[in-house]
Amino acid sequence: MRSTKTFSIRFWADTQNAQNDQALIYLRLTVNQKRLSLSLKRKVSIDLWVAKSQQLRGNSNEAKQINQYLEEVRTRLFQIYQDLKYNDELITVQKIKSLYCGDNQTSRTLSELIEYHSKKIKNTHAAGSIRNFAVTEGYIKKYLLKDKKTTDVYLKELDYKFLCDFERFLHAYYPKGHDREMSHNTVMKHIQRLRKMVTLAYHLEWLDKDPFRRWKMTFEKKERDFLTANELSNIETYEFPIVRLERVRDLFLFSCYTGMCYADIRNLKEDKILAGMDGNNWVVTHRQKTKTKIKIPLLTKAKLLLEKYNGHPMAVISETLFPVITNEKVNLYLKEIASAVGINKNLTFHMARHTFATTVTLSNGVPIETVSKLLGHTKIATTQIYARVLEEKLSNDMNTLQKVLSAKE
Repeated sequence: MRSTKTFSIRFWADTQNAQNDQALIYLRLTVNQKRLSLSLKRKVSIDLWVAKSQQLRGNSNEAKQINQYLEEVRTRLFQIYQDLKYNDELITVQKIKSLYCGDNQTSRTLSELIEYHSKKIKNTHAAGSIRNFAVTEGYIKKYLLKDKKTTDVYLKELDYKFLCDFERFLHAYYPKGHDREMSHNTVMKHIQRLRKMVTLAYHLEWLDKDPFRRWKMTFEKKERDFLTANELSNIETYEFPIVRLERVRDLFLFSCYTGMCYADIRNLKEDKILAGMDGNNWVVTHRQKTKTKIKIPLLTKAKLLLEKYNGHPMAVISETLFPVITNEKVNLYLKEIASAVGINKNLTFHMARHTFATTVTLSNGVPIETVSKLLGHTKIATTQIYARVLEEKLSNDMNTLQKVLSAKE
């Protein structure tokens, strides 16, 4: 069957809108009877323009330059058409125009990537992760304004130097409300988020090369705080005169004995408490952060806390097992609790997960594989960040080993 595809290029001068005998040259592109006009942003003398031949007459410098330019445009457009035809792609006037003007993947900008990434994660990531990406995006924009003196750059401009300069900018930046610059690990987290966005661009074929291919992410190893058995006991037994502090203390303790993060405890409902194969009550739910399924047999102390708030007015209104409090207020009240109990540590709700992993489970002989499953981790390496082996446990294990060796002798 004969192909009906048509392709033509025609140049014309807009003599009707000419000023001072100078007219703009336009390009008229026709593909399959669809037309599109595009200004070439070049002016020519009306008396030199020949409509029939679509070029300037004579051998003047102006005529030679304009005629050569028009031939280059014609050649470039025809090559684009041939490439699309060779690759068996849908050919339209808009697509040819986009490729000619550079409005294709190779001219995508960093702002376009940020906007696309934001839409992509809107319904797939937890609210906290989305907020973190928004903070990183803000720093990228500040960096472009301060160091690059611009609001946007092409993705093809991203290179190793761009990353080095962005790292330097972050290390020297004082976030509002902070008394010092960012820590090294905070800087790395922002660059890590940028890397995820750039990797997305690479997979979308918006980038020919990955600018992070030589980049090495480095994190400083930090000791994560947790409560010792004595500190945990002090919080448990302390009588708080203020109800809100007691309520936050109980939420914190529930996390210490289940390993659940605050977001998961706040959303915990009655239908997530199920009878397990052992007859005990289990929490069976999905982590809000990773959507990983978790199954946690409830220890006695955790069950007592659930019973304590059974039918609590605030819990009844929110239809949850515990009264709902914002994460910001919880961490604020934990500072008051630490001060009241006499704990000289930066008490945060996340410390409860570390306490569960270290003081409650690993120190009492629970294997790290089990702890990893209880915490909802997919890798043991993640659990090892939380895990700490206490000196008392080391001493007991070595004493046990000594007894075995002595018996053999």
